Amino acid sequence: MKKIYIGMSADLLHPGHLNIIEQARQIGGEIIIGLLTDKAIASYKRLPYMNYEQRKIIIENVKGISKVIPQDTLDYTANLEMLKPDYVIHGDDWKKGIQAQTRQKVIDTIAKWGGKVIDVPYTQGISSSQLNKVLKEIGTTPEIRAARLERLLESKEIVTICEAHNGLSSLIVENTYVEENNKKIEFDGIWISSLTQSAAKAKPDIGYLDTTTRMEVLNDILDVTTKPIIYDGDNGGPIEHFIFTVKTLERLGVSGIIIEDKIGLKKNSLFGTEVIQNQDTKENFALKIKAGKTAQVTKNFMIIARIESLILEKGMEDAIVRAKCYLEAGADGIMIHSRQKTFDEIKEFTKYYNKFENRKPLIVVPSSYSQVTEKELANCGINVVIYANQLLRAAYPAMVNTAKSILLNHRSQEASEEYCMPIKEIITLIPGAK
Repeated sequence: MKKIYIGMSADLLHPGHLNIIEQARQIGGEIIIGLLTDKAIASYKRLPYMNYEQRKIIIENVKGISKVIPQDTLDYTANLEMLKPDYVIHGDDWKKGIQAQTRQKVIDTIAKWGGKVIDVPYTQGISSSQLNKVLKEIGTTPEIRAARLERLLESKEIVTICEAHNGLSSLIVENTYVEENNKKIEFDGIWISSLTQSAAKAKPDIGYLDTTTRMEVLNDILDVTTKPIIYDGDNGGPIEHFIFTVKTLERLGVSGIIIEDKIGLKKNSLFGTEVIQNQDTKENFALKIKAGKTAQVTKNFMIIARIESLILEKGMEDAIVRAKCYLEAGADGIMIHSRQKTFDEIKEFTKYYNKFENRKPLIVVPSSYSQVTEKELANCGINVVIYANQLLRAAYPAMVNTAKSILLNHRSQEASEEYCMPIKEIITLIPGAK
């Protein structure tokens, strides 16, 4: 019996996919689907809406499919050499772009045993990009959004998170992408920063904004985005308050909260020892973590402990001891913070942390050591990088320059032409405005 291999992601199953399977059925034989895993898909584009097991159930129930096996990489070679199929069938869209090299490697591989590649003509009227756009406009559910962070951590070498301080900035994080080596690069999630929320309201970053006020902005962001959200919880407040914060965030579909092990009036960590900042005892902070974990209902919500030992110059040993303590208390991850201009201090921490038996995801915010690349971070075992304040910092000078231009020229023409996007573009950027 002939073997026919079809590699696909099948996240949004449409007539184009069914047409390829129908072509295989007409040839006759055993049809094997190599279903790309989340990790394989995330290596060249966004994480699929459905996880591997959900997609597998759907494909297994398509008429004519003999078997579904995982394809762990974009490269077909391992599965092809294991199965030695007579045919590999794919839509002819893989003749160009990122998949062109993959196609050629498939041709070279199956030629070893006389196999053949069949390119099925593109199905007119079907656009995965358009389907994805429609799904984004529909939105997502709290359950689906909340689970996406864990899926990203399982699928990507490093997860990239960018801050948003209002609905408009969250649309930038949601929709901005670049093409690099035929890959679509975009942010994986959104950081809800207490610093940028405070600054956007022209208030000091001292914990002045209460949870209710911050939830208003969070709801604005939830309305227009689908990506996972990590919430900056400062020190979490009293344990009794923290429990309700966890319940609220979990109910809204937020993926996780980061809380720092400091007490008293909040002062921004980048001030370090220049101002009075007090660190909580590791025992008290561990109790807060335990209370939060007990309060949550779902398994997806993450409570991440932020360690301030390096910021407060308490030393590496104190940071390591605290990390172990917080993980034992149930923390789902550790954020290690530093205000050094080089990566050396954080890099040293990772050498110890990566040896932990109970190791969980490690998060960094490279505001002061911004020269370090994501690849360098990932090579040290760092799992999440948060760009915590750049959008707000960029917005301020842009607005100042625009204001100065209007004052100097006594009209808005120069500012509109040099600094401003067309009003039509900003209107149509808003979902439902057109």
